[in-house]
Amino acid sequence: MSLLDSITKLVKDPPPSYVFELSEAGVAHARGTDTGFEPLPAGVLEVSPLENNVRQAEAIAPVLGQLGGAAARGAKRRTAALLLPDGCARVSVLDFDAFPATPPEQLSLVRFRVKKTIPFDIDSAAVGYMVQPGQSKQGKTEVVAVTVALEVLARYEALFRNNGFHPGDVTVSALAALNLYKGPEAAMVAKLAGKTLTVMVVSAGALRLFRCLTLEDASEEEIRSVLYPTFAYAEDELSAPIRRLIFCGFEQPPRDLPCESEPLRGRFGAAGPFNAGLLGYMEAAL
Repeated sequence: MSLLDSITKLVKDPPPSYVFELSEAGVAHARGTDTGFEPLPAGVLEVSPLENNVRQAEAIAPVLGQLGGAAARGAKRRTAALLLPDGCARVSVLDFDAFPATPPEQLSLVRFRVKKTIPFDIDSAAVGYMVQPGQSKQGKTEVVAVTVALEVLARYEALFRNNGFHPGDVTVSALAALNLYKGPEAAMVAKLAGKTLTVMVVSAGALRLFRCLTLEDASEEEIRSVLYPTFAYAEDELSAPIRRLIFCGFEQPPRDLPCESEPLRGRFGAAGPFNAGLLGYMEAAL
């Protein structure tokens, strides 16, 4: 089972007609195996977990209309997967000594655990979760939870519905991008999109750590100051060193890393700063 299948549970039969990944830089899109990227002017989309990200919907609508063709002219709505910027959501890796058997009880417990870790009211949030395969070394149940403020999510979904699409699958870019790493060994995946750095540790087909930070200048020194403590933390948690860094969005990986490094890529090419989630979704769906 792929990481995308197991963590986000997005791939359905048939896959959606379109896949979109949004960022402040633009709209990455795919229809089948045809991909592209449409840049957006500065300020059209501003990523935040707290307030509306879509600042100028009228500037994005022509892009979606052009891509959707008949969908934007009143024809039957096209199905779409929507990959949101990492910084607009909170992703948590939780562990439980005991986890309820029924979905309502599970969701209630997950919401209780994440409510003190998010910068918005849990009663005004959408929460999705997935029980990871297997158990941690302590015998606990591990769960990945994604939390988004309803106001933020609603504005993104409305943008697509108003332009003839049905956004049935929604997740964040980094979780979809995980499908591009298929190695059996523990690895760190580092994704730089503008000044947003997302760092994930994967091991034995499961997500072990997720960090998303906004950097001041995204310099090599600042990136190193995030990666090195994460290497140490991951080694302590996994009782084994991280042997590989998989990166995207970097011109080159930071120097003097304590492991090998390689670019993130899949069947449809090398991942860039604003299409890694798109390629990861395609990797599993097509």
